[in-house]
Amino acid sequence: MSALPAVDPGQRVLVLEHLDHRPPGDDWIVDYAGASARLHATTGPADAGALPPWQGPNRGDVDAFLALAEALTVPVAPRAAGELHDLVGRLDRVGGHALLHGDPCPGDDLHTGAGVRFIDFEQASLGSGMTELAYLRIGSPTCWCVTSAPEPLLERTERAYHHAWRAATGSAPQGDLTDACAGWLLRGDALVERALRRSVDHLAGIPRRDRTWGTATARQRLVHRLGVVSAMTADGTALAGVSGLTAAMRRRMLARRPDLRPVPTRRP
Repeated sequence: MSALPAVDPGQRVLVLEHLDHRPPGDDWIVDYAGASARLHATTGPADAGALPPWQGPNRGDVDAFLALAEALTVPVAPRAAGELHDLVGRLDRVGGHALLHGDPCPGDDLHTGAGVRFIDFEQASLGSGMTELAYLRIGSPTCWCVTSAPEPLLERTERAYHHAWRAATGSAPQGDLTDACAGWLLRGDALVERALRRSVDHLAGIPRRDRTWGTATARQRLVHRLGVVSAMTADGTALAGVSGLTAAMRRRMLARRPDLRPVPTRRP
């Protein structure tokens, strides 16, 4: 074993390696996605139980989302409600054994000459890699920094992820990206910082007040995610009814708050 670069016994800190971080380029999400896939692929079926399983949205999250639609006076068709409940079941059944970082935010990714490295794994779990690939479309749901990339760059990014995963495992990744993005939309806790999560129904507060966190407010984040899910589900998928619901909710929010700006396009 090589020597540790530094040790602080009083703080119980070990420095394992020194990495020279470089400012990421405009297309940083491409390298990030490839590195994510390689990270996810480091675990396999034999690692089941080594970490907690990833926890997706539940029926309470669906009820809170539908209640928000009602508060926005957006009609909810039975088809859309049924699709959301079915979505929760699908996400629960996907399972998966990918090593998920748990909070893969800007700042937890170090861009070095040898590639992207991730740090701070205290929220790590096992699940479907689509859960974290979705971050780049849906707006980094557990992160202070939200960005919205153009579609051609997102397509490059998702191809990079699939290529790196297949190179590492010889198979396709488990899960569905559209389902993963829709799952994050349902999570009201994904609109606020960690200290405020699991305290109240954060979706219920959206019509009454906004809350700033990092580069975007809760309303900005929600409007962005509604637009993403509406577009991704508009092609007759199992969430086709959700497409109309999310589009209507987004229109209603923008009509009520025309001053809401899009989330940033560039990483700070």
